[in-house]
Amino acid sequence: MLLAGILPDFKLTSDDGDSMTRVAVTAALGAAAFALLSALVWPILVRALLLVPALVLGLVVFFLNGAVLLIALHLIPDGRGEAGPETAVVVAAVMSAVASATGGALAVRDDDAYRRRLYRLADRRRRRGSEDTTCPPTPGTVFIQLDGVGHEVLRRAARDDVMPTINSWLHDGSHRLTPWRTDWSSQTGASQLGILHGSNHDVPAFRWYEKDTGETQVSNRPTSAAELQRRAVAHTGDGGLLTVDGASRGNLFSGGAEQVALVLSVAARRGKQNRSRAGYFAYFSDPANAVRTVLSFFAEVGREIGQSTRSRLRKERPRMGRGGLYPFIRAFATVVERDVVVAAVIGDMLAGRSAVYADLVAYDEVAHHSGPFGRDARKVLERLDRSLALLVKVAEHASRPYRIVVLSDHGQSPGETFRGRYGLTLQDLVRAGCGLPVPRKAGRTRSGAEARAAVRAALHRPVEEGAGKGKRSEPIVLASGNLGLVSFPDVPHRMTREEIDARNPALLPTLANHPGIGFLLVRSEEHGAVVLGARGVEVPLAELADGEGPLADFGPGAADAVRRTDSFPHTADIMVNSMYDPLDGEVLAFEEQIGSHGGLGGAQSRPFLLSPAELSEPVPQGEDLVGAEQVHRVLRRWLTEGHGPQIPMRVTPLSLDPPATKPLERPVENSLRREPGGASFAATPPEPQDNSA
Repeated sequence: MLLAGILPDFKLTSDDGDSMTRVAVTAALGAAAFALLSALVWPILVRALLLVPALVLGLVVFFLNGAVLLIALHLIPDGRGEAGPETAVVVAAVMSAVASATGGALAVRDDDAYRRRLYRLADRRRRRGSEDTTCPPTPGTVFIQLDGVGHEVLRRAARDDVMPTINSWLHDGSHRLTPWRTDWSSQTGASQLGILHGSNHDVPAFRWYEKDTGETQVSNRPTSAAELQRRAVAHTGDGGLLTVDGASRGNLFSGGAEQVALVLSVAARRGKQNRSRAGYFAYFSDPANAVRTVLSFFAEVGREIGQSTRSRLRKERPRMGRGGLYPFIRAFATVVERDVVVAAVIGDMLAGRSAVYADLVAYDEVAHHSGPFGRDARKVLERLDRSLALLVKVAEHASRPYRIVVLSDHGQSPGETFRGRYGLTLQDLVRAGCGLPVPRKAGRTRSGAEARAAVRAALHRPVEEGAGKGKRSEPIVLASGNLGLVSFPDVPHRMTREEIDARNPALLPTLANHPGIGFLLVRSEEHGAVVLGARGVEVPLAELADGEGPLADFGPGAADAVRRTDSFPHTADIMVNSMYDPLDGEVLAFEEQIGSHGGLGGAQSRPFLLSPAELSEPVPQGEDLVGAEQVHRVLRRWLTEGHGPQIPMRVTPLSLDPPATKPLERPVENSLRREPGGASFAATPPEPQDNSA
């Protein structure tokens, strides 16, 4: 009634006018018809639009809601309801927003009505998928990955009560907090592949060039994610952490789960029950949820514009550009992805699934552009904590007990960009060291001039004369946070230091002596792998220990991490790690990020594992938890705890179906684990189980 009085193209009266009572009755009829159509028609519309990308689907929601309202108005007797198409969109949006604010739909936080709706939806799916809807009394496990949240960031957030749920867990002793150490490649692709599939072998960075195929692998590209998952399964001979009755939500990889939503490695449509985008249906089937998320999406866009403007006016440093599409990308990560993933996890818990692994990427996205310790990032942590609180409340209503494990895949190290400090990119520096042309602005910087002088001294001729000699292809320079990779694609093997010096005698000295470079890793014909530092420092990697040589400032485990990466088949010709200042914890990102990860140095290599105290300790007292593969073994062990005595059983050989990963199916509730002796164990007695749900 209020909208009809305000909007000129919206009326609830006949042409002759009506009494207030009649207008109220007409409004009630219109609202009832709108609600009924939303309940009946909306789920069908959303299911028909499952293949539409989430961002587009969120925008289409407004127009679909308006169409539903127009139909509802036509159902009012005597033609008393009437609205223009544009006005119908506005009226429908306001009605849904008011329903969210006043009814039970508002909370993706802590509302009982929202949980009951999801329970009914999960119950219907369970009845369709399996005759046996009873859930076992054994506990299930939910793994929530807070992408990019380092151990120190979490500790500070809990201490300052930015994350009260985490703070309460730590204070009452119900959970234990354990830091762990990443590999050299401290990024989601390597860490999550190791955590979910037990192997991140031959993942040297977030992106890298493979000489044998001539392709560049990028961890967040669907084809690359599918290939990396296939390789991990082939390497381990196992489907993954979530193979048995598991669900994967918002991850790069499936972990072998049949139930997936927003999983990059299976982004293409699969079967009706397990296609990656089916998770949208659980959330957007409620029009109030859809409208609330869309409104929150645009509110987040406005929040980002306001925060970036404030940062620019205050001349905060370090600072980077946050225009273009970034406000919309941030809003998708912090609103749409969070809401859909959390709703999917709630549905999994109410459906009684044994293992769920979900990734919430909001903090990582914001920290890249605002800094890991900034005010913007703290606000995101507050909202993530509310999501955790909601899952805790949902666990109280689930048909089986749940253990909630929270972990991260890496941290983030602050610092300005390499380009911001020196006026040129790593690619510019490499090109200058090779005597190749560089952008005029980069050539005028001090670093560019020094590189060109080094080339002239090494070649005894002007740079321009050497730049066009021969028909060699130019080097491929890729950046993964503060880790850089330099490859020469025309050489089919990994080049040695001697070959690089013969080809570009000034390149390695130019890189090693640059103040923004911490160390280089190259292969030597005489000494094998060697680490190069400033002023001619060269140490064989096999002889290098922590706290020595160019790796002295990079902390414990740095030498072992570099040695492991050196053993990978696709390690680049030159691996470049930026400098690291241990006093302020800063690194220099080769990408445009003021909070970065991907290499060695600072908080980026120190994520966390927060586990219920009822589970066994991740590692014995005094030992360190090192590498994503060891984290996988810990999580797999936890999945088997509480399932009774263990007996050996025969394992059916895994069948691989490249290029898509075919999860390993096992007729037991818990996943297999391998003991040091090589035998495989599972819970006994083995009960048949239908995993179709």
